[in-house]
Amino acid sequence: MRGHLPAAVLLCAAQALVWAAAPVYAQLSGQPPQVPLPEPTLTPSLPPPTPVPAQTSDPAVAAPEALPPAAPEAAPGADQLPLTAAPAGQVVAIIRAKLADPAIGKGAQADDLAALSAFYGARTEGPLWITEMGLSAKGQKALFEIAQADDWGLDAASFELPPADELPATPEAQALAEITLDLAILKYARYASGGRFTPATISELFDQTPHLRDPNTVLAEIAVAEAPDAYLQSLHPKHEQFAQLRQALLEARGKAGEGKPADKDIKRIILNMERWRWMPEELGSIYVWNNSPEFKLYVVKDGKAIFGDKTLVGTIGYATPVFSSPMTTIVFNPDWVAPETVVKENIWPPLQRKAYSILKIHKLYVSYNGQPVDPTKVDWNRVNPLSFTFSQKAGPHNNLGKVKFSFPNRHDVYLHDTLPVRKKYFKESVRMIGHECVRMEKPVQFADVLLAEANGWPESRVKERWDNGNNSSVALDKKIPVHMVYFTAVVDDSGKVETFADVYGLDRKLAVAMFGDATGFPQPPPEPPKRQSQEADATPVDRSAGRSGFMQSMQSFFGD
Repeated sequence: MRGHLPAAVLLCAAQALVWAAAPVYAQLSGQPPQVPLPEPTLTPSLPPPTPVPAQTSDPAVAAPEALPPAAPEAAPGADQLPLTAAPAGQVVAIIRAKLADPAIGKGAQADDLAALSAFYGARTEGPLWITEMGLSAKGQKALFEIAQADDWGLDAASFELPPADELPATPEAQALAEITLDLAILKYARYASGGRFTPATISELFDQTPHLRDPNTVLAEIAVAEAPDAYLQSLHPKHEQFAQLRQALLEARGKAGEGKPADKDIKRIILNMERWRWMPEELGSIYVWNNSPEFKLYVVKDGKAIFGDKTLVGTIGYATPVFSSPMTTIVFNPDWVAPETVVKENIWPPLQRKAYSILKIHKLYVSYNGQPVDPTKVDWNRVNPLSFTFSQKAGPHNNLGKVKFSFPNRHDVYLHDTLPVRKKYFKESVRMIGHECVRMEKPVQFADVLLAEANGWPESRVKERWDNGNNSSVALDKKIPVHMVYFTAVVDDSGKVETFADVYGLDRKLAVAMFGDATGFPQPPPEPPKRQSQEADATPVDRSAGRSGFMQSMQSFFGD
């Protein structure tokens, strides 16, 4: 027996390996293990045993009885099952269905919902931002950037965001989180570009249309952006003044804990940042910049002012509007054509009383469809006065002075020289006079700069037109943008914020829209009451009386 011990040990070890391998094979094959368990024997079997007849002389090697198959392992309980992710296509399908639900889109822009429906309707991949483990890394970047909207002069509370650390428990929750972030992104893109308000609803003086990025474009661009946060930042204005105002805002908020600056100062910066969102994306390589609250005008070339001048802007009752338009023409010694407001408010009422002296004394000519008209033959109580043209020939008494700078606009506003009697107003700090047009202190130097840049003219050629031209029109070879703006906070070259009075009350109106109240932004004084015309109903007795009545009836236009 001792001689058989090593062989027996080897046999037992081999059998043990067979038993151990049986469950593994069963898992791989899908079949339950069928492992016979023979009685151990001390007799080695090399080569492996072959079947033997039922009758054998050696009971030790008789075939053992086969055991029944092993029972399969019990399945784990439901609470032991691992979480399995919903197929990506299933989440996108749920997103599509939810976007068709009116309840989901309540309060959202129709254009945003349409863009999302088109985007996910065509999407062949999984969700853009969400996974079974919550927001992706890119989704987190987009969310955190929107959460910091206050740093850009926006209101972070305006944007509904999904919880940053939430693990959606169901495919429906994943779909909802995805849509919530999508809508916040599109809203942020719109607000960053100036779409928070329609400027004209704040004041009719704002004749501006912000350049809003199409939501379809936003989705297409941000979907492929490596850094969604940087993409969202890129949607804000790229103008240097906007960037400087933002820096001033961050610094002001950093100092707020020290008790300065005042809340009004922070709000004023934000108001002016908002108005920058309404400006054209490109101002031009050279442009004219007229800032009404500053009472100054500049010519800016390659970001640097190459000319500056004092201005007289319209009074609050005839405020200079805010808009942009290319300058096309300069007219030397121009005729003056009365604008609509002057016709309706200053010329027509005396004519209805047959007080024709205002036309004679101030050399105002009347025409209809280009043909001269005898004003005494017209029943001014039965006609539309705007069908007639009231003009004043060039000369020393012309309201426009020596030159007019034209840039087409629906307000009939232009820049021009003024009468010598009004030059005194340039010495004042607050310079509001007359109707909407802007009067300049140094118009000939302005013409020199513009015609040198646009047409290559020397100053001598400008002087010749200035001295000898008569309603002489010069078209600009290069159209120069004119920006009629309203900014009450401007960052100077040293980084200091310079502020100007809210002369038209536009800060106040925007503050109500943005912050819910106008605290810190007082209402500007109203337009002074106009003096009633003292002209007689018939032909005036003398010239001086006629002149006095005319000046009184046109007080707001002339301003003296």
